[in-house]
Amino acid sequence: MATEIERKFIVKGDFSKEVYSSQRIVQGYICSQPGRTVRVRIRGDKGYLTIKGPSDDKGLSRYEFEQEIPLTDAEQLLKLCEPGTIDKIRHLIRAGRHTWEVDVFHGANEGLIMAEIELASEDEPFEIPEWIGEEVSGDRRYYNSMLTKEPYTGWAKKQY
Repeated sequence: MATEIERKFIVKGDFSKEVYSSQRIVQGYICSQPGRTVRVRIRGDKGYLTIKGPSDDKGLSRYEFEQEIPLTDAEQLLKLCEPGTIDKIRHLIRAGRHTWEVDVFHGANEGLIMAEIELASEDEPFEIPEWIGEEVSGDRRYYNSMLTKEPYTGWAKKQY
């Protein structure tokens, strides 16, 4: 079983000078129930199907299975997804031994910029760049599957 260990943070500063690669990502969810998601993603000119299990209590670790699929299949599967899609540009930035993925969201999540780092263990040390802000790893509002249901642009209208 593959376990994804990931921490998420809000971006509070300018990271643009450190970017070494950028790519557009469009994704939707065939299933986004608590404890399991089935995601279809188009990243650049490639398609992916991903299945994720429930997060641990801290929101850091969960089972993940990802398989590359033909782009045409991904395009067709996106048509079967639940309402709401994620549209973002992913920027890659190296910091120490790790690569940060900084997602700049568009569409219904315009204005949200998050950074993620994948780790080998939950207690693995990592370098925190100066543009990293508050950690939101355990906050389900920031899960991409939740952002399709409760987009970031609507949060100002609600009290959390």
